[in-house]
Amino acid sequence: MSDKGNKQGKRKQRVDPKRQGVCFPVGEPLNNLPGDYPDFLALMVETIASRRVTALQKVNVEQLLLYWHLGQQILTKQQKAGWGAKVIDRLSQDLKKQLPSLSGFSPRNLKYMAKFAASWPDIEIVQRTVAQLPWRSNCALLDKVSEPDARVWYAKEALEQGWSRDMLVVHIDSNEFDRRGKSINNFPETLPPVQSDMATQLFKDPYLFDFIGLDAPKREAELENRLLQHLEQFLVELGQGFAFVGRQVHLELGDQDFYADLLFYHLKMRCYVVVELKTGSFKPEFVSKIHLYQAVIDDQMCHDTDQPTIGILLVKEKNNLIVEYALSGNNKPIGVANWQQTLSRQLPEDLRSSLPTIEELESELSAVLEAANHDK
Repeated sequence: MSDKGNKQGKRKQRVDPKRQGVCFPVGEPLNNLPGDYPDFLALMVETIASRRVTALQKVNVEQLLLYWHLGQQILTKQQKAGWGAKVIDRLSQDLKKQLPSLSGFSPRNLKYMAKFAASWPDIEIVQRTVAQLPWRSNCALLDKVSEPDARVWYAKEALEQGWSRDMLVVHIDSNEFDRRGKSINNFPETLPPVQSDMATQLFKDPYLFDFIGLDAPKREAELENRLLQHLEQFLVELGQGFAFVGRQVHLELGDQDFYADLLFYHLKMRCYVVVELKTGSFKPEFVSKIHLYQAVIDDQMCHDTDQPTIGILLVKEKNNLIVEYALSGNNKPIGVANWQQTLSRQLPEDLRSSLPTIEELESELSAVLEAANHDK
């Protein structure tokens, strides 16, 4: 036998077998294989991974459609026959007995199925959007979002942005639905329609910086430092697609130096986004300064395929009428929004007027304490 034959034999069985026909196969070295083998291997791995994801998605869709149909049947019995919790508990027990190899039929889950069917009466929305989400994400939507339009919005965003259940909860708790698309801007006048719509829906008002702590920063530099100390949470609050480029970006014009607070690039919109931070109220001159930064970035940094740079002014307070006039006639896309450290939800005027003031609460508390001391 030749040396080559001996080497191949050793490659196929490294240990001498004790019985005929038993061997330990070892793969051929890459240098003995066709040149395009590595590319073929990569293609096989990619195909397996993508098909596996598709298969898992189909399993999830079918499971949620099953849950919806079971929920519809339970809901019908509850509405027409008055079935209560006791029947659901017994149903759960009997389903587990008759289908021991399956899970998901706890009393709690059966009640979620009924709520799932009641909250999503349109099977087309279920098939197109909701069934694409994990069951835990759907349970979070059912627990935390009562308004139908908001629930649909969160479901679509979770699907499009790939939010996990925990990330979905973060956006719900921060009231993202009511804040998105609320910035005052001139996007319709300065951007093409598709870009304008995307930018309008991307930016929000107010921005919630609860992660920087409760003590209010006194200076812009302090606010900037705190945001960058929590850059990951800051990027989550900004939204999907933002890539951090730099801070205090140096722009030298003639014999003067300028520094843009924060610079980002938005991957989907294909444009730079320059952010200016203010710890005080909006002033019209802020617009001129950010306009300058945008002009320089467009001229010196942008590639030919980039869209116009967007400017975002984040202020502590603003008068919307003043902002609108300050932006009118400006040819650069600029948005203005508030930032705040705690989420303040607006109460209806009639309810707000019926609530006691701080002074009234303090007076009432003093009276209670005085009465308690007198009883002693």
